[in-house]
Amino acid sequence: MKCSIVIRAYNEERHIAKLLVGIGQQTITPHEIILVDSGSTDSTRAIAQNFGAKIVKITKAEFTFGRALNVGCSAATGDILVFVSAHVYPTRRTWLAALCEPFTNDRISLSYGRQIGNHLNHFSEHQIFAKWFPARSELPQIGYFCNNANAAIRRDAWIRRPYDESLTGLEDLAWAKLAQASDEDIAYVSQAEIVHVHEELWRSVRNRYRREAIAMTRIEPNARFSLIDFVTLFTRNVWGDARSAIKQLRLHKEIVGILCFRFNQFLGTFQGYRDKGALPRALRERFYYPATLGVDEADAQHDIDHIDYAHLMGPPAEVNARQ
Repeated sequence: MKCSIVIRAYNEERHIAKLLVGIGQQTITPHEIILVDSGSTDSTRAIAQNFGAKIVKITKAEFTFGRALNVGCSAATGDILVFVSAHVYPTRRTWLAALCEPFTNDRISLSYGRQIGNHLNHFSEHQIFAKWFPARSELPQIGYFCNNANAAIRRDAWIRRPYDESLTGLEDLAWAKLAQASDEDIAYVSQAEIVHVHEELWRSVRNRYRREAIAMTRIEPNARFSLIDFVTLFTRNVWGDARSAIKQLRLHKEIVGILCFRFNQFLGTFQGYRDKGALPRALRERFYYPATLGVDEADAQHDIDHIDYAHLMGPPAEVNARQ
């Protein structure tokens, strides 16, 4: 089976080279790499071209997560379509092989892999990753949870069922729910591990959970999120994060971040459940193109990396010019 890698990107020059270096270290070679760029103004496209990626452009005005994926899938010719965010990188040389292996079972139409963070992620997001992406695989998976930051689907399944371009987020969950309804299976592969780098301002955290909550009201029309849910979940999650921080002797350093992250997470969710209906035009730019951090921190190698990025990457200028 040939696999095509589809990457959605917007101004990702700080991260995309590391992803492409990691792809180049895999034990299997992808058939092609397709970058769907939604109006980058930095060197994202140039870096991707230097690594041999095919560039497909869409405008900011037409961007949704589902739209970008459909455009990338249309340009792909592989049997398996692999999706990764531009700000992730694999920890193992077997990442791609592990993500594609479940498709030897004809019932599997979607697989997704484990995600962890690095030093740039907020403490609370590390707790979320640990809960959402455990160390144990599940084949087949019972529920329809998945995440397109590190996932793969069959191309023929996408042809039958393109992504919903009207959703403000969670297009992956909507697709997976329909796949299971069609008696197709989902695989979670913990060995297909990536580092997912999130550098977010607090308002960006709030916006992310708000647009995902708007999408959830479409996917699960009967779902509700009350003020009581806000208070209860905020309290429980702050307490859970604090206990983890205490065990790691980091509470004094992380407590403010824990409070801010969880507050914005659940405030955004609360707001999103009240924003039912079409996404107002004024919110599109805010949701899809959030403010970025102004500090240019260097990416650090994660402790458990099996790919030696420090050795492979070299100086940024050298990486960006690499053919």
